[in-house]
Amino acid sequence: MIRSFNEHFLVPKHIMLSKEQAAELLKKYNLTLDQLPKIPVSDSAIADLHPARDDIVKIIRTSPTAGKTVYYRRVM
Repeated sequence: MIRSFNEHFLVPKHIMLSKEQAAELLKKYNLTLDQLPKIPVSDSAIADLHPARDDIVKIIRTSPTAGKTVYYRRVM
């Protein structure tokens, strides 16, 4: 039995970055927070993370052909 939405096999893994990790990410790729794609704070995939506005979420998707792919989203 699935205990939460995030445990479903079709939902990619979502990880909240710490403030230090977020700053390091933005510096590494020479980005501003406004340049990241957005994810709504109400998105059910990140509800268990209790996000705040302007937090950065790391999304790890797995694929049989591409392996692992990492995406970053800014919480709005």
